[in-house]
Amino acid sequence: MTTSASLPLFPLDAVLLPGASLALRVFESRYLDMLRECGRRGTSFGICLILEGGEVGTPATPASVGTEASVEDFDTGADGLLRLRVRGARRFRVERTRVRDNGLVVADVDWCAPDPAIELQPEHALLGVVLRKILERIEGADRAFPEPRFDDAAWVGWRLAELLPLAAAQRQQLLQQDDPDVRLETLLRLVDD
Repeated sequence: MTTSASLPLFPLDAVLLPGASLALRVFESRYLDMLRECGRRGTSFGICLILEGGEVGTPATPASVGTEASVEDFDTGADGLLRLRVRGARRFRVERTRVRDNGLVVADVDWCAPDPAIELQPEHALLGVVLRKILERIEGADRAFPEPRFDDAAWVGWRLAELLPLAAAQRQQLLQQDDPDVRLETLLRLVDD
């Protein structure tokens, strides 16, 4: 498996988490070009939280950890803009960035190791219960999360990070954490606050 790659980035004021779904509206030519190129090559792109700058206009400064985005669906909205539904895949660390002539940020990235398979520890059992209760209240959760893994520490952590009303900076903090148990400890502190 390749541990590094060149990846076009789509910086946002939001954090895409592994396994999470995100809706995007695409209208800037640099991102339309990026999607055409990804479609021709059969490649993906990365989503990173914006540290400095904005989503539109001058290229933004991305966070050092992001998530690979895989396009699940697309269409054209009533406003004529391209709408995408992407799903978060692998996490990556940005090593270097460069800006193409069209303003697209491209990064040399190192792929993060996949989360280890760790059972939900007794001290984190409450978080599994909280997630179960949240999913019971979401209409269509059985379709959105067809194979729940309430005993998997990484899955529980990612789903809570996705569903809880957290600030983007808090989600970024969780995204940057490599250890599922430490991620759950951080979530416990956030839920306590």
